[in-house]
Amino acid sequence: MNILSKRNNYVEAKWWEPVENEKILCTLCPRYCKIGDGQPGFCYIRQNHNGKLYTLGYARPSGFAIDPIEKKPLNHFLPGTKVLSFGTAGCNLGCKFCQNWSISKAKIDDLNSVYATPEDVIALAKENNTPSIAYTYNDPTIFGEYVIDISKLGREENIKSVMVTAGYIDKEARKDVYKYIDAANVDLKGFTERFYWKTTFSHLDDVLDTLIWLKNETDVWIEITTLLIPDENDSEEELKLECEWILKNLADNVPLHFTAFHPDFKMKDKENTPEYTLTKARGIALSMGIKYCYVGNVHNIEGQTTFCPDCGENLIRRDWHTVISDNLTDGRCNNCNTLIDGVFK
Repeated sequence: MNILSKRNNYVEAKWWEPVENEKILCTLCPRYCKIGDGQPGFCYIRQNHNGKLYTLGYARPSGFAIDPIEKKPLNHFLPGTKVLSFGTAGCNLGCKFCQNWSISKAKIDDLNSVYATPEDVIALAKENNTPSIAYTYNDPTIFGEYVIDISKLGREENIKSVMVTAGYIDKEARKDVYKYIDAANVDLKGFTERFYWKTTFSHLDDVLDTLIWLKNETDVWIEITTLLIPDENDSEEELKLECEWILKNLADNVPLHFTAFHPDFKMKDKENTPEYTLTKARGIALSMGIKYCYVGNVHNIEGQTTFCPDCGENLIRRDWHTVISDNLTDGRCNNCNTLIDGVFK
């Protein structure tokens, strides 16, 4: 494999057009940055050089890790398997609570990145016997060109691709980026526009639109994660609104994860999310008709277990990111033979 440290590899970007005053309009995400010559967009890694937009993140991951797929978190997509995970520098959101800010707020030149072609990434997945690759840590939307090339090769080699994303992407660009994607965990940061704008510098409706598109117009398996921050997005009213929206616009079989916040980045004044907040949120979701709801970033076996929605049988028991037992056969409940929603082989 040809993985080298610190190699410049600027690649001309997709999704842009020239505009007035020698600027470039980046059309990859709803931020629609107008970028002057020699300047980057909000995400840091898409830059205007002499009237063309380049992506600095192509083939320059910040490093690789082998994770359990449950860490993404995905509980209904190849449970119990490993996934090759990587990200790059930069992000197109500005979350004050970012748990990966040392990566998402870094510039490529500040990061000890490696050089890995799409072929290298596929080879690394094969070497480690991982059936899937996750584009994660920062938001993979911003290195969409790299995602496309890797996921296309992965499809040819029967290696699946997973997006771990905030879902903040342009309506046209997403058709390209998700063409060869098999699963996505979408961070639904909260359920009010005020929270989105105040704490992420983005907009809720764009994310909701992406979720609807993924569910109704693609074959991508989706799960949703909401990080609950004390006194910010954890009110009972907001949780009910989120669940109502999911049931009305997506389906009752879209798995929902409520995960615990820890103080970080620009929100170090907040307390850790109490476990009872997660348990309460899960109870609300289940009582409203969400079939599969989980808690995360805590040790809670019941809250991390998949139960049969028909007979209540304990199907996949987990502790943190570890599968303890699996009582599925060909994706069906061993007790009542109900087909469980997800991708299980």
